[in-house]
Amino acid sequence: MTARRIAYFISPHGYGHAARAAAVMAALLELDAGIQFELFTLVPDWFFRDSLIGCSFGYHALLTDIGMVQRTALVEDVPETVRRLDAFLPFDPGLVRELAERVLGLGCRLVVCDIAPLGIAVARQAGLPSLLVENFTWDWIYQGYAAEDVRMAQHAAYLADWFAQADYRVQTAPARAQPAQLHTAPVSRRARTPAQQIRAQLGVPPGARLVMLTMGGVRWQYNCLDRLANFGSVYFVIPGADEALAASQKAPYPDSLLLLPHHSEYFHPDLVNASDAVVGKVGYSTVAEVYWAGIPFAYIARPKFRESQVLSAFVEQEMAGLAIPGPHFESGAWVEALPELLELPRLHRAGPNGARQVASFIHDRLV
Repeated sequence: MTARRIAYFISPHGYGHAARAAAVMAALLELDAGIQFELFTLVPDWFFRDSLIGCSFGYHALLTDIGMVQRTALVEDVPETVRRLDAFLPFDPGLVRELAERVLGLGCRLVVCDIAPLGIAVARQAGLPSLLVENFTWDWIYQGYAAEDVRMAQHAAYLADWFAQADYRVQTAPARAQPAQLHTAPVSRRARTPAQQIRAQLGVPPGARLVMLTMGGVRWQYNCLDRLANFGSVYFVIPGADEALAASQKAPYPDSLLLLPHHSEYFHPDLVNASDAVVGKVGYSTVAEVYWAGIPFAYIARPKFRESQVLSAFVEQEMAGLAIPGPHFESGAWVEALPELLELPRLHRAGPNGARQVASFIHDRLV
């Protein structure tokens, strides 16, 4: 029987969209091991190899989306975003035709987009159905910056038209509510190694508390490491810690500070699940993983980025959350809130992960 093949266009804005796409693909393979994927994105292929163990996929390095250019994990660069959008939009008709021929030549039956609208244009050119998976779309984000540069509003209007042309729309909580054929629970990759095994591999002694610091896969220079090193029996695991900063210290950090490289041997959802609390930027994949782990989350929002408002409200309403002002996080003053964070309860979650809900919806449109 001919393999059912899906073209997946994934925004390279951070790792959140790739994490959600990987969770959906893993759930699809549980439903039907014969499905094959062709990935179109600039997210590194190692991210998908780590997330989809044992799954072979086609990888096509392609700029599918501009998203928002970031000066840091917490600060957007509007002028540079506009410059790149001016070069990327409107979509190049020749590129769209070439990609349409490629997905048809690969035997793809469906184009799924998270949340790169280029895939919708390719699907329409190829005569294939398109399915948009989102919790927001870029036109809504860009409208929030229109007062800074009117070209953001112009690009928003262009992309809004493409998003509206998706044949199917799936919204994953927490989302900016819009009409869709399916609304789901939060979508996250599932932990696959028991928490105690991860803690033992990290060298966390029994009875110690473990707190994870994360900026959503973006490197960050933490200004609080010296203060964390003197925090008693609390251990801290920090993926993507600035290794140059650690190497510059005259004395090594104690064993309670676990500084991991940007791409480590540990699966991110395993680290979340093994932790007693998470401190970091409020981004979709982090919120979803922390939600399903049920652990407290001290979160840092981005004031101008509209998605942050939606995610922050969800954390406050549905999770054990504690807001940290951006300046407090950058200075390290947030450390004073650690006792309060560790007193927050761990919550039990029930119901299906949204990844399974999305996968079922997609599968029904393949057969």
